[in-house]
Amino acid sequence: MKKLIIGLVFLAALVFGSSLFAQQISPENSSDYYYVNVKIEKIYPSKLGYIIQYRKGANEMGRVAIPNEWFTFAGSKAELIKLPHGPNWPSLTVYYKEGEFSHVRLYIHWSKAHTTWGNVPQNVDVSEYFKDTENINIEY
Repeated sequence: MKKLIIGLVFLAALVFGSSLFAQQISPENSSDYYYVNVKIEKIYPSKLGYIIQYRKGANEMGRVAIPNEWFTFAGSKAELIKLPHGPNWPSLTVYYKEGEFSHVRLYIHWSKAHTTWGNVPQNVDVSEYFKDTENINIEY
């Protein structure tokens, strides 16, 4: 008898609990934002900003540039977030609102000795990467 009662309680909890925790997608719960997240292969800081190298495919790399001006104040186009100590890998998250670029978050390793940090030689002109200062185009 105990098994029958426990079974009925479990069945009732399963039936009523699943409907209780089901997420309803409605206009009030939806968002105009979506994001693209990529793992970073290398971060090259320069006097104009950061050049981010990421993996597009098995043997291809992509690059995007984030100008320093985007990091100026809270609520601007870019946010630099230092990852906590541990096995976290740096990444780049680009947010879009209604299909248009909104902002970007750059999650970096706290130590500049990490394998993802690189150096740009002083005589290299990186201005070609910073031509479009309004958008970021992630390619796959």
